[in-house]
Order: sequence, then structure tokens, then C-alpha cells
Amino acid sequence: MTSIVNISLMETQDRDFKVVTIPSISGYKITKVVGLVNGLSPRTRGIGGVLRGALQSIGGGEITAFTSEIEKARVDAVSRAILQARKNGANAIVGLDIETSDMGGEASYITLISASGTAVIIEPE
Repeated sequence: MTSIVNISLMETQDRDFKVVTIPSISGYKITKVVGLVNGLSPRTRGIGGVLRGALQSIGGGEITAFTSEIEKARVDAVSRAILQARKNGANAIVGLDIETSDMGGEASYITLISASGTAVIIEPE
């Protein structure tokens, strides 16, 4: 079963561009490995987001103020990796990995989302 990352047509601008988290795409063969691509999206929570998050955390559960920002950052990071792959002539990314990290220690309000994978050229089998 192929695990295709859910990126909308608007974000990729092309239905033919595939992005998967596994090393191959069912029904396609890799004809060329273009190389490593990555996209980064650093986000700051800002004072308003911190206050909203703090208020939501009192009741427990999901902190929606952070969830929407992290989701936007994920989409931006993947879109930037796709853009880099396209610029290098690829039509797919395999092995996509998405990671998060906080920058600046415990008092940091900056979260970094990174998307890395291998840009490839594929064709139907």
C-alpha cells in the first residue's frame, strides 16, 4: 500500500507530482535519482498565540491555536521541498520525512518544521 502525503492540487500545482513517505511508488519505476530535497518552515507563536494556547491548556485537550499553525508550517515545508524537486527536474519525492524541533532552548517560541526526501524521476511501469 502506497502512503501518499495529502498535499492539495493547489499546493503542488500538478496532479502528476507524487510525494510518498516510502522508498517506492506502486505502479511506477524510478528512472533517475535527482537527489536530496528539503523544505523548512520556522514558525513563531507570538504573544497572542501563547496567551490563547495558555488559556486553552487550562481545560486540557488539544490546543487548536498551535494545531493550525503547525499544520500550515507542515504544508509550507512540504511545498518548499516539492518546489526544490521541480526546479531540479524531478516529478516525485520518495522517502519524505517530516520532523519538528524547537529552536532556542526551553524558553523558545520558535518551532521548525522540516520536510526532507529524495527527488526522483518516475514513469509508469
